[in-house]
Amino acid sequence: MRAKNLAGFVLMMSIGVAAFPQAAKTGTYPNLFALLLGKSEAETQARLDAAWKQLFYGDDQSERVYYPAGEDMAYLMDIGSNDVRSEGMSYGMMIAVQLDKKGEFDRLWKWAKTYMYQKTGSYKGYFAWHCSKEGRKLSGNPASDGEEWFATALFFASARWGDGEGIFDYRKEAQAILDVMLHKTDLDKGVATNMFDAEAKQVVFVPTKNNGAEITDPSYHLPHFYEAWALWADKDRAFWKDAAAASRGFWKKAADPETGLMPDYAEFDGKSADMNGGGHQDFLYDAWRVGMNLAVDYSWFRADPWQVEQSDRLLKFFLGQGAGYGDRYKVTGERIGNDHSLGLVAMNAATCLAASRPERKVFVLELWNAQLDKGQWRYYNDMLYMLAFLNLSGNFRAYLPK
Repeated sequence: MRAKNLAGFVLMMSIGVAAFPQAAKTGTYPNLFALLLGKSEAETQARLDAAWKQLFYGDDQSERVYYPAGEDMAYLMDIGSNDVRSEGMSYGMMIAVQLDKKGEFDRLWKWAKTYMYQKTGSYKGYFAWHCSKEGRKLSGNPASDGEEWFATALFFASARWGDGEGIFDYRKEAQAILDVMLHKTDLDKGVATNMFDAEAKQVVFVPTKNNGAEITDPSYHLPHFYEAWALWADKDRAFWKDAAAASRGFWKKAADPETGLMPDYAEFDGKSADMNGGGHQDFLYDAWRVGMNLAVDYSWFRADPWQVEQSDRLLKFFLGQGAGYGDRYKVTGERIGNDHSLGLVAMNAATCLAASRPERKVFVLELWNAQLDKGQWRYYNDMLYMLAFLNLSGNFRAYLPK
């Protein structure tokens, strides 16, 4: 362990992870693999390097999800669905900027801007939520989380590498995304809406009138990103601060008071919602990510002590389910899915960033011992693994303007 981290290590071992100062202010991000498992920096870095190599440069058929396209582009593939999603592309960009991989970042961004970005039509200024690997848009409507992660990854790239020209003027590109997200209906009138509801100040599920803009997705709430935007943005900074507060308040309403589970979709008041009969009033695949998002917000900004209570509540629920807990539940706790999925294992481990329960070590250890998925559904499971591993190793950081 580097000497500069020794004081932080002693502090966290003595007062507990949840009491560590806000990382975005101090620049010191806790490494739970070291703090809870005693793993060395060399061991942790080796695991991180191996995961990067497998997911970005591993076997074409069973390992990688990142595929170069031509001389200067690349896409990140959802193997199970055989498409390219704004979710995955933006995750890939965030992973690349966190690991200082500018070449891969620029390839992914150029592919997204070339094929996913919409220059005309009702969704002009937004990114199509999924495309074929050849770049054909499969649906015009965007998914709000893609834009959120794109914008934040671009701001962080500006901080790490500086701004270039054209589409590689990262800060300018990020600001353009924010402008459309918040002012789409000011720019043109059509089927598309803003990505944030003006009254609720919450992100919408899909910015489409009468088909997604009336509800939200708890896993799309990223108050730690909004706090960063309030520092990076050229305008609307007060709105982004308010949006961060609104998301933190929303989570309190959306979480079941006993289990801590949240639904895939919800009304702006936190009540569970569904759309097109998909069962999304339950804790399904989207909702896995809420634990990580909430914990990262707490780790970075320490804005709401309730997030510690919530993280403990969620982990207590899964501890009560036993080592082979399922991957889908009613928010009240009835099990409806039997798989023990790597993606949820990863998200529960990341939840430990905000937890105070001594049993959090169990979840961190399970992720450490886990193997990357090599199957049909490796895209989602492995992306969540990588994001959790970055967070737990202290390598998922807020790059803020000087």
